[in-house]
Amino acid sequence: MPSLDAPEERLRKFKYRGKDAFLRQQQRMAVSLKLRKAEKDEQTLKRRNITSFCPDTPSEKTASGVAVSLTLGEIIQVVNSSDPALCFQATQTARKMLWQEKNPLLKLVVEAGLIPRSVEFLKSSLYPCLQFEAAWALTNIAPLIALLSSPNLAVCEQSVWALGNIAGDGPEFRDKIISSNAIPHLLALISHTLPITFLLNITWTLSNLCRNKNLYPCDTAVTQILLHHDSEVLSDACWALSYLTDSCSKRISQGVDTGVLPRLVALLNSSELNVLTPSLRTVGNIVTGTDEQTQRAIDRGILNVLPQLLQHNKPSIQKEAAWALSNVAAGPCHHIQQLLAYDVLPPLVAVLKHGEFKVQKEAIWTVANFVTGATMDHLIQLVHSGILEPPVNLLTAPDVKIVLIILDVISFILEAVEKLSEKENVCLLMEELGGIDRIEALQLHEKRQISLSALNTIKKHFSEEEDEIVDQDCEFVNCDCLTKKNSQASLFLTQQPNASG
Repeated sequence: MPSLDAPEERLRKFKYRGKDAFLRQQQRMAVSLKLRKAEKDEQTLKRRNITSFCPDTPSEKTASGVAVSLTLGEIIQVVNSSDPALCFQATQTARKMLWQEKNPLLKLVVEAGLIPRSVEFLKSSLYPCLQFEAAWALTNIAPLIALLSSPNLAVCEQSVWALGNIAGDGPEFRDKIISSNAIPHLLALISHTLPITFLLNITWTLSNLCRNKNLYPCDTAVTQILLHHDSEVLSDACWALSYLTDSCSKRISQGVDTGVLPRLVALLNSSELNVLTPSLRTVGNIVTGTDEQTQRAIDRGILNVLPQLLQHNKPSIQKEAAWALSNVAAGPCHHIQQLLAYDVLPPLVAVLKHGEFKVQKEAIWTVANFVTGATMDHLIQLVHSGILEPPVNLLTAPDVKIVLIILDVISFILEAVEKLSEKENVCLLMEELGGIDRIEALQLHEKRQISLSALNTIKKHFSEEEDEIVDQDCEFVNCDCLTKKNSQASLFLTQQPNASG
């Protein structure tokens, strides 16, 4: 499963709020240019034909000069050998069969399961000639795709499985399959009368193909598969949809427009972890989109389920739920009002206190987004919920970015409540929680960003001197995803739509 742990992956999932139309347009143009360049480079790098042989390829003849010729039965027996030389001979012969499109043995090669074995040989780094033969055998995808139209169901299913194995090996083979127009043939196979094993193979193959950045619009077909009740089929379909929505707002819109949201929200209640995980990731992707797309997800009931998932027994699910909620909190103030209406604060405080650190980090982003987009009434509810204590305790965390975010959240809250003449009370609360002591200790932190931010916070909010501290090296959190929201918000934590994981 794709991870959000990496900092660049986490920041890639942030959507911007509070930028003007010109900046949004410039962003879209930059992303579009980047994608066009990537597509051009990708097409340049594709290998259309293999015209040279591996320089270290052993002779096709034995030492006695007699050509090696294996029957299909011998290939099947030899290809599973532990002897690389025998595997090479078998793979080379199978490759020749695969490259002869009209050869009736092609169907037998596929039926014998030689394609997945060839995919395994791609990993044989100690035997480059064996890798070469396997790669060459798999490069000619067209015959396999032609077999998708076979009247023989077993041959057709085996071809689907073979394509799924090839697609799962890496982007080069995946691109080759897609450029060979395989997806329309796969979609044409889907029907209510298919055996469950066949449908599972199709869904699994589609999920592998949907990992490609040049996505084929198969959202409608995947949405239809989501109506199935088999957990493995649902799992692969949800993963496929998560890849399809892990992109720009346009791709998210295409997914949402299929009417998939009610089914996805229903699947968030699944007791099967292999279904819950990808359906939750898909919902999380959707709320990284526009405010309108996020509102559509809210209207379909995601806030009925996400607070419950914060209390799930699996930390990975808690983390995904917190990430989704952080993106809802990055929206306009009426989204924050809906978070409060669905009573999200108690479970959020609970995971901040008792959750694993990876969950707490996502929850801190939720608090930060909540604070910077909230009205005064929202902030009062937030402080009364006990939300300050867990972040104060996390000021000793080893994660520099999280500590900086917490310092900025504290500073932002104190600036906001000062307008209500409540700053003194909140400062007293901070002292009771041990917050002032922790912030003072951070002035000696080895990281300059943290020490300067702590110094600024103490001087500005907890010192008798009210002189404003200005230091060019001490900006709020100093990360690319932060911008100024407006004159009342010095901190703005938002999650941007993906450019692509």
